[in-house]
Amino acid sequence: MMIVDGRGQTETALLAGEILCPDCSSPLRPHGQARTRTVRGPGDTRLTMRPRRARCTGCRRTQILLPAALSVRRADTVEVIGTALAAKAAGSGYRTIAAHMGRPLSTVRRWLRRVPETHAHWLYEQAVQHAFRLNPDTLARPKPWPSLLGWSLNILAGAALAYRHRVDVDLPPWTLIGLFTQGNLLSPPLRT
Repeated sequence: MMIVDGRGQTETALLAGEILCPDCSSPLRPHGQARTRTVRGPGDTRLTMRPRRARCTGCRRTQILLPAALSVRRADTVEVIGTALAAKAAGSGYRTIAAHMGRPLSTVRRWLRRVPETHAHWLYEQAVQHAFRLNPDTLARPKPWPSLLGWSLNILAGAALAYRHRVDVDLPPWTLIGLFTQGNLLSPPLRT
């Protein structure tokens, strides 16, 4: 699965062979559609979409091109999950977050558990890399947070705003954060 920005240029780039396979770096070509997905957005909104599928011309593996507004293997958008993580970083508990967002307690608790300290470090690394590449001044005086997760989300938000300013796109900041974190705002589930 690959994360793409979700704009129309993705289809054009795919047709032109500009999107490369993450495994062998050969061009990807269109290969139909993945199954239709319905995910929850903020509040009661629902987003129904059918991601593009692509096949590598070299290794013949297929990839699903998931828009950055969606999170890998989650029924909620990056914006919803990110808002919950930001609330956790600000000191809210899972019960308060769940009540405020209208999500089940078990879902919110699961999200918060998917960001252990090791994943918060990974998010921080992604944040610093993107912020430094886009605007090193973002790293000069970020807002102080009591947790590494808060620092990470703050720097990711700064990088997203720098990207919007530099590239002049109107993608929402959470979508850009989904792009920067490759759809892994939450740590991937453990494979057994």
